[in-house]
Amino acid sequence: MDEQTFDTVTLAADLTAAWLGNPNTRVTTEEVSTFLKLIHETLVGLTAAPAPIIEQALPAEHVAAVTARKSLSNPAHIISMIDGKSYKTLRRHLSTHGLTPEKYRARYGLKDDYPMVAPAYSEERRAMAKRIGLGRKPGQKRGAKAKAPGTRVKAR
Repeated sequence: MDEQTFDTVTLAADLTAAWLGNPNTRVTTEEVSTFLKLIHETLVGLTAAPAPIIEQALPAEHVAAVTARKSLSNPAHIISMIDGKSYKTLRRHLSTHGLTPEKYRARYGLKDDYPMVAPAYSEERRAMAKRIGLGRKPGQKRGAKAKAPGTRVKAR
């Protein structure tokens, strides 16, 4: 018997016998004949016309919405390569798409130093941090610069 062709009646009878061989199957004679007919019709339907094989969609290569140069063209925002929208920072946007900055850079072939924050926003945050005193050494006053080690202050 060829692999492609088989006797649907014999196969239906074998499947029905296996079903009846299950000790938990309790059926009447009418149910057996109904089951046999149903199995046979199903097998004929499967063998009559081979269904076209549907290829699984392969993950498409990710096409950037904009170029890397265009995404960094404005210092006020960064344009996402995923959807072409502008953002001050990309981290939250990437996380909604299940990406990390490293995966994002790899997906679009970006360099390791590609920024995730717009330069203007970064500078704005830096200025705010300096205003509230972050980055100072303990005891240092606002606006006072740290003396270089080994320098003396002239006495008057």
